[in-house]
Amino acid sequence: MKILKFGGKSLAYYGAFNNVIEIIKSNAQEKKLAIVVSAIDETTNKLEKILELAKETKNYKSEFKDFKNEPQHKIIDLSKEFSDLEKIFEGVNLLGDYSLKIKDNVLAQGEIISAKIVAETLNTQNQKSVFVDSRDLFVTDDNFGNAQPIEHLSKNKTQAYFKNIPTQTVAIVTGFIAATQNNETTTLGRNGSNYSAALLANYLEAEELQNFTHVDGIFTANPDWVKDAQKIEELNFNEANELANFGASILHAKTIIPLLEKNIPLRIKNTFKPNENGTLISAKPTPNGIKSLSVLSDVALINFEGRGLLGKVGIDARIFNALSENNISVSVISQGSSERGIGFIVEKNKATQAVIALEKEFERDFYTKDVNRISINNDIAVISIIGQDLSTFHKPYNALIQNNIIPILFNNTITGKNVSIVVNKTETKKALNVIHGQIFGISKKINLAIFGHGLVGGTLINQIIESAKNIESRKNIKLNIFAIGNSKKIILNKNGISDNWKQEIAEKSISYQINEVIEFAKNHHLENLIAIDNTASQKFIENYITLAENGFDLVSSNKIANTVSFDFYKKLRKTLETNHKDYLYETNVGAGLPLIDTIKLLHLSGENITKIKGVFSGTLSYLFNHFSDENKNFSDVLNETISKGFTEPDPREDLSGNDVARKLLILARELDLENEFDEIKVENLIPKAFQHLEVTEFLENLTQLNEHFQTIKDSQQANHVLRYVGELSGDLHQNKGVLETKLISIPANTALGQLKGSDSFFEIYTESYGENPIIIQGAGAGANVTARGVFGDILRLAEKK
Repeated sequence: MKILKFGGKSLAYYGAFNNVIEIIKSNAQEKKLAIVVSAIDETTNKLEKILELAKETKNYKSEFKDFKNEPQHKIIDLSKEFSDLEKIFEGVNLLGDYSLKIKDNVLAQGEIISAKIVAETLNTQNQKSVFVDSRDLFVTDDNFGNAQPIEHLSKNKTQAYFKNIPTQTVAIVTGFIAATQNNETTTLGRNGSNYSAALLANYLEAEELQNFTHVDGIFTANPDWVKDAQKIEELNFNEANELANFGASILHAKTIIPLLEKNIPLRIKNTFKPNENGTLISAKPTPNGIKSLSVLSDVALINFEGRGLLGKVGIDARIFNALSENNISVSVISQGSSERGIGFIVEKNKATQAVIALEKEFERDFYTKDVNRISINNDIAVISIIGQDLSTFHKPYNALIQNNIIPILFNNTITGKNVSIVVNKTETKKALNVIHGQIFGISKKINLAIFGHGLVGGTLINQIIESAKNIESRKNIKLNIFAIGNSKKIILNKNGISDNWKQEIAEKSISYQINEVIEFAKNHHLENLIAIDNTASQKFIENYITLAENGFDLVSSNKIANTVSFDFYKKLRKTLETNHKDYLYETNVGAGLPLIDTIKLLHLSGENITKIKGVFSGTLSYLFNHFSDENKNFSDVLNETISKGFTEPDPREDLSGNDVARKLLILARELDLENEFDEIKVENLIPKAFQHLEVTEFLENLTQLNEHFQTIKDSQQANHVLRYVGELSGDLHQNKGVLETKLISIPANTALGQLKGSDSFFEIYTESYGENPIIIQGAGAGANVTARGVFGDILRLAEKK
């Protein structure tokens, strides 16, 4: 015999009801069948609502009328069931109250109606079937609302009943309900219909129980919450039992036990995809490893604090005895070894009862102030990692910390193979995605907010879009740009922007504040957040601290955050450290060259850097390399530099020397020097008369610079060239160094003199290397180079997550 069980969603009139009928008919041709059904869709909730309305003497009759007129209730004559319900509702309305016994009688009608509809539909389609009221099968105690079967009586009645059902007739059995020895209706509690099916399979020694639901099987996580969740092909009973205990919605521990006793396989299948295999649960061993993540959300955390209990024996026993006497079960426990504090999880609807029981038990201890506080936290959820070994637990734990999710407490089982983490309820979905991505090696989703979509920012966006698929296939990193904005407007899309992002910005961008971007990420549970600043805005850097405090790592081609006051510099780094966030800015100096990393590593290793000198600006490198080597006017070379996109919109930003000074200051601060920008000696290449003109006026009068710069060029010694350099020197063991930027003339045959194109050039002098500096040289300007450097920083952060 085979047992098939169908849930309420499968039986919905406008859902898969016809599929259910076809599945039953198809299976009936092969084997003897028994079908267990839940109440149709929302029937149980609707009946409970009407009962409450009747109790509160409100207008329950209109709700009951709507219930009776639902389409599925027109299939057969349900006048008896509706009459029984009407009498109960009238009585409750008069009394203004009801017992659990009355509630069981009301809710039972849901399964009765469902089973009668299925049986009648099959009979009208020439499939012999019979309605079976499980109150004639299962005998329970009188614990109404959560009754326990009396096994030997239930087994005997079930086997005797089924002996009288012809082989070709399909039994349609009501789930969830049973009866006492006095024939009083009871219900089997949470997941009662699945339990009914498991009991039936046990008593009839079925070869398999198939549970048809609205999902494809059991997944590595809830697929509604985790898009990358994978279906699990097979589980053994122990694994399934752990999943059931820790909140898997389609399993319950008491469902597994009757099957385990008789070694009856359970298969979870999708009513909409009956030909697929689903998930098989059996006694067959499966490979070790993490199987799934489950969530308990309808729970509360009880915190018990007692400073005066230090060293006292038996506190735990008193706590759990008090809870046991009130029929309160505890699922997760975390305790300090001193017994000064203990936290544990209970069902939310029993949290207040638990506190009252504990306050009564520890009344004397409150008076002596040995117990300080017993409190409830309702806004929590429990995520359990089934199969998690403690030896590798640091990986998901660290991933949570990096995403600004701090577990409230965690607990592991005696076997050390399952770990439960308590988190704030608002962080549950995000935490689930973070842990799942870390554990199952599926593409790790990195959510990017890009600020600044001009030359560098736009190039970066296109580079990410073009490379995303390749990076996902090679690195298992999925880059998702969920935000693109400038200083005023932004577009937001949790699923990522399209290739047509420029048009989307033009048509759909909205004004925003940075907190709205943060709230968007929180509301959509976006994990692994990185904010990228490609602006040149001093105002935008004010957002860095807020972003870091709210879970964003930072990447920036904008130099300003590293060159404003040293107080801000220190405050930002303290915030990053406190919130376990990283800030990468390799492109701040030398575009994509590995300069900052090299200096960091040298300094971290204890190497004494004595001087840094070089051409810091790719823009000025290109300008003076060509002006020195070619017989051209300065204005012509400058216009060429502008046309190649090497300069800022106002070229005076480059020619002022401030850009080089900022880069020099960034390197100084990497050496823990506390210099401020106004302490740098900067040579401004723009004559004073041109420094305060409007940009357009300045650009229109570039030819007036020719004489000034030609004079400088002609005054050099033979075979010399012009280079604009930055130099950091002095006693770098002190708090401050000597920083200077200037235009110099050097021999053309030196390394610096042979510089070509827009290359940057850096000499790093150290004690170990003496007069032979470490030299780093390469492309120092251009949107492609800078964007590629920013991209590199993004990928470095992504790989750390």
